[in-house]
Amino acid sequence: MTSRPSPVSRRRLLAGGAVAGLGAVAAAVVTTDRETPVQAAGPDTGTATVPFYGARQAGVAQDPPAHAAFVAFTLAGGTDKRAVARMMRLLTDDAARLTQGEPALGDTDATLAVLPARLTVTFGFGPGLYAVAGQRSPVAELPAFAIDRLDKRWSGGDLLLQICADDPLTVTHTQRMLIKDARPFAAVRWVQQGFRRSPGVQSPEHTQRNVLGQLDGTANPRGPAIDPAVWNADGSTQLVVRRIRAEIEKWDLLSVTDKENAVGRRMATGAPLSGTDEHDEPDFTALDDAGLPKIPDFSHVTRAHVTDPAMKILRRPYNYDGVPNALGHPDAGLIFAAFQRDIARQFVPIQQRLADKDLLNEWITPIGSAVFAVPPGCREGGWIGEQVLA
Repeated sequence: MTSRPSPVSRRRLLAGGAVAGLGAVAAAVVTTDRETPVQAAGPDTGTATVPFYGARQAGVAQDPPAHAAFVAFTLAGGTDKRAVARMMRLLTDDAARLTQGEPALGDTDATLAVLPARLTVTFGFGPGLYAVAGQRSPVAELPAFAIDRLDKRWSGGDLLLQICADDPLTVTHTQRMLIKDARPFAAVRWVQQGFRRSPGVQSPEHTQRNVLGQLDGTANPRGPAIDPAVWNADGSTQLVVRRIRAEIEKWDLLSVTDKENAVGRRMATGAPLSGTDEHDEPDFTALDDAGLPKIPDFSHVTRAHVTDPAMKILRRPYNYDGVPNALGHPDAGLIFAAFQRDIARQFVPIQQRLADKDLLNEWITPIGSAVFAVPPGCREGGWIGEQVLA
């Protein structure tokens, strides 16, 4: 019987021999997982609602529902500020009704609107919309990162709708209604649909896993810490949407130890390699028995770490899983959605550190990128974007 290749040592990784050696390492099975199932979702899951009106838009700080569609539009040529304002009045009214389980005006399939399932619709404005409005955009396109392999079909956009709910039919119906009403003003640029764990599969406070098996969002700001990191004084925030392809079959070749060295956390529990529990603060000075850092300098945790709570970003990612190709190779990855007060000050420095020296880049590839300013919410009778378009 052929002997199994030995795991790649931390010393080899630190010496720079990781990339050549990791691809030959056989996969191992995670045998310990502390994810505890909870009681199945009840009938009230379908009727649950999230308030639409308020000083801030919904769909940011709330616990993310199970399903999402990110829909980006390009404004039609010749569309002016007044036309965009008419569109936003219409879309705001649609969203306000649908999120509360009421059909949109002119909804030809009203029965599909009665189960909102925590539906939220969040609007984002791209730089092109601000140009049409004659205003300076609060957001600018991201700088080029060496790891990017961006595809135009997943990038850019003048207007974004983030549609989230615990039921995929609710998301689909809402998407169709909003696209239909936006059609006279804008064309669909791209649609990205994603998923998380379904309601009742695990407790809401449990960190979700991505398609690579990693707990995703452990370091997110929580509770009161969200406000200084995410919200501006006027109730606005900013959103980065990145489509990140997972090179799953290359990842599958690694042992659990090698995966943990690349991530900097235990695959089973999410605990940093210097600790025992998921939410232990990583100790980057801790050494192992060989005198080497327990958390490698090239690990994802090290490169993404932020010490100032106000400089953190709120990750709200969704997995995607497309159709495999003819050879059965998967098309899967992450719709990385991150909210913060200021993309340039918060997201860009983190992403630059990741692009410079994150070993995880061997198994993930950014293929889409877009930025949006998320305007404040509105009062009942008002509409999203009044500050920009009125």
